[in-house]
Amino acid sequence: MSDNILEVRDIHTFIGQFHILEGVSVSVPSGAITVLLGRNGAGKTTTLRSIMGLNQVTQGDISYMNGSLVGKNAHKIAQLGIGYVPEHRAIFKELSVRENLQIAARKKGDLENNLDFVFELFPDLKRLIELPGGNLSGGQQQMLAIARALVPDNGLLLIDEPSEGLAPIIIQQLIAAIRTLAANKTVLLVEQNFRVASLLADYFVIIDDGHSVASGSMADLHKEHELVQRYLGVA
Repeated sequence: MSDNILEVRDIHTFIGQFHILEGVSVSVPSGAITVLLGRNGAGKTTTLRSIMGLNQVTQGDISYMNGSLVGKNAHKIAQLGIGYVPEHRAIFKELSVRENLQIAARKKGDLENNLDFVFELFPDLKRLIELPGGNLSGGQQQMLAIARALVPDNGLLLIDEPSEGLAPIIIQQLIAAIRTLAANKTVLLVEQNFRVASLLADYFVIIDDGHSVASGSMADLHKEHELVQRYLGVA
């Protein structure tokens, strides 16, 4: 049995007539943080959406805990224990923090069982529990978006651009929180900020123009200056 909780094998995905993913493979080791890197438009978000069944895979396979996800609806995939934190947060702004967390539960007792862990990671949410989501700052909304994925008992979290648009001090808080939750969860994230990715991730996959072009340990990537410059534009 593989030590990888998730295996994405040579997937192809269209959005309308556009062939967005043309051969993406991603291995996600259990108990670690893996980051998808690449320039804007490379196909990173589409990869996460394909894993969740939100974009249809036309070729290749996606295996979670040795069972195929291809062809399953998004809600069925979520029930298997995969949490998804989309880009731009997508919280319910008219609902309170408490209500946002309550509707994330998949079964009775989910919120009660995991609320202490959520508040340990994000103390601000405890203080703001009755406030509408729309009244939260951008950083607090991102915390709430991640917290919702922690309410059910998910073994794998897919997090899209957690640091986007946030102040440096909030990014530091999120880095600490994601590292803490990764002690109990496996994380696959998309992160445009190479410095943030370097601080967070154990492993990486670089996607370029719909193809996975490189993968390995984050420690090794720091030595591959030409690779980083070529595909990420980072000196």
